[in-house]
Amino acid sequence: MTRDQQATASPKHGVSAREAFLTWARIALLSFGGPAGQIAVMHRILVDEKKWIGERRFLHALNYCMLLPGPEAQQLAVYIGWLMHRIRGGIASGTLFILPGLVSLGGLSWLYAAYGQVGMVASLFFGLKAAVLAIVLDAVVRIGKRALKSRALVCVAAAAFAAIFVFAVPFPLIIVAAGAFGWFWGEPQGGGHGAAKDGEEGLIDAAFARAIPAHVKPSLPRLVSIALVGLVLWFAPLAVSVLILGPGNVFAAIAAFNAKMAVVTFGGAYAVLSYMAQQAVEHYHWLKPDEMLVGLGLAETTPGPLISVVQFVGFLAAQRSPGALNPMVAGSLGGLIAMWTTFVPSFLWIFMGGPYVEALIGNRRLNAALSAVTAAVVGVILNLAIWLALHTLFARMTEVGFLKLPEPASVNWAGVAIALAAMVAIFRFRARIFVVLAGASLGGIALHIANLA
Repeated sequence: MTRDQQATASPKHGVSAREAFLTWARIALLSFGGPAGQIAVMHRILVDEKKWIGERRFLHALNYCMLLPGPEAQQLAVYIGWLMHRIRGGIASGTLFILPGLVSLGGLSWLYAAYGQVGMVASLFFGLKAAVLAIVLDAVVRIGKRALKSRALVCVAAAAFAAIFVFAVPFPLIIVAAGAFGWFWGEPQGGGHGAAKDGEEGLIDAAFARAIPAHVKPSLPRLVSIALVGLVLWFAPLAVSVLILGPGNVFAAIAAFNAKMAVVTFGGAYAVLSYMAQQAVEHYHWLKPDEMLVGLGLAETTPGPLISVVQFVGFLAAQRSPGALNPMVAGSLGGLIAMWTTFVPSFLWIFMGGPYVEALIGNRRLNAALSAVTAAVVGVILNLAIWLALHTLFARMTEVGFLKLPEPASVNWAGVAIALAAMVAIFRFRARIFVVLAGASLGGIALHIANLA
């Protein structure tokens, strides 16, 4: 081993910083298909191929990330990077995980803002929006099969759907209630991520069996210092925006909204969209309902967490209220602020809570709470699917009591056709997400050309 390798290699598990960097970069470039696909990629590379972490510890880390607000796949990357190379490892793995998507989604947001309402480009995005409905429905079915393993959990999912769809109960309250139910109900009923196989051990597990590293042991002084530094970094964009431009500017609003969303949204991007759409569309009026579908479609086509759709929302919000700045410059800045205030807390939750979570491996009540939370998320995602369908496939809505119902005469048959074709491709032929979105976009373009003929 060379002197440079000795300097970068861990004395505990033997994985050099260079090897870790290249591996996380590879995972980031392959992180398409939403959290399920991203977690599968990490599992294949880190557990099966590299054997850095054992099955039991991988699932325990994932269970913790599932209970946190924010993107569980990115948080899992931070967690494993932190286990291996302390805080610098967590920062590197978590940042690399979102970097490809940050660059590509920024470019696509610029493209949409510049040309999204022009002829063929608008038709391309129309097809994209219709296909996203099938993707969200697939998420409901996929997560539901894994999560709803008992009648009690089916009831939790149904109650969560009714609470948010009919009575507009705040999403955080639904998650807290579900977690409390699982905690006091007892044994997990299949809502977690499976049981680890006996005898599977990775490099991290072997190293920790010899001696637990200092950074993994709970420490109150370290917890306080991380919290203070993290809070300053997290709220820096909000403070700077208010000090320079005043409290009423769009950048301060973007920073405040995403900082709040980062702590009240659980269950991944699909579940978060219900809350985000309600606030960004109906409260702030930054964009239209169908544009939320465009943002989700773009986030689906780029690597990284689906919650990166906040970059698209922040871009449009600032681009449409740029103040003295060039609209595109303002949009780019708004997108970056949205990403910063959304993802910085993900690092904090891991660095602050990781040492305490490591002491809870095998805790049965924690797994039971996770089961109930995952079941509730199924109901929330179903609500999102219906909300997106109503606002995409119908032009007009009518209020009936608590509900907003579509007017049948306003149905968009072209959108229905594309959405049905996407459903057949996903559910019958198990087509890849990227292929479905590309085909739907081409279908939108074809309809545009046909209308011109």
